[in-house]
Amino acid sequence: MRFYEKDAPASSDPSVAVAEIRSVEGPVAEQLRTLLIDVVEDGASVGFLPPLSEEEAERYWRGVAGDDTVLWIARLGEETVGTVQLQLCAKANGAHRAEIAKLMVAPGARRRGVARLLMATAEARARAEGRSLLVLDTREGDPSNRLYASMGYVQAGRIPCFAKSADGSLDATILYYKTLDLDVT
Repeated sequence: MRFYEKDAPASSDPSVAVAEIRSVEGPVAEQLRTLLIDVVEDGASVGFLPPLSEEEAERYWRGVAGDDTVLWIARLGEETVGTVQLQLCAKANGAHRAEIAKLMVAPGARRRGVARLLMATAEARARAEGRSLLVLDTREGDPSNRLYASMGYVQAGRIPCFAKSADGSLDATILYYKTLDLDVT
């Protein structure tokens, strides 16, 4: 595990630290599995429906960190309370872009700046990788829509009936983008 550069953005809670994860194993794997189960149980639309089994959560995390995906965790002491991924487009015509994926914050750690810190960390890395365009999507009506708008993401569109919720309803997703200034002098 390698902590992100010393000039990483600060959280509103100074005890929150962000670490880049190169492989998901050991205690980190267990904590990420628990985090995923907890946020899905709390209603997050991150590609899974409750009840999410430990096996399914573990299977998901096994293949996440790799050449084209940068994974970070946010820690409060020894506890993993958040995560985000930066998926770097590997296509020749997409080397300028990346996708923000699976931003999650444990229900008990919300409203402390964890999500904002993780997003700022991913954006800083995207700039360092020479990426000038970020894209993401989120379920319409979720609190994350306010976060993304407040961080300068622009709504690009809405796709109806995109994601199924636990109650069986089909919810729209909102697509966002943000262009990045690459002058990192």
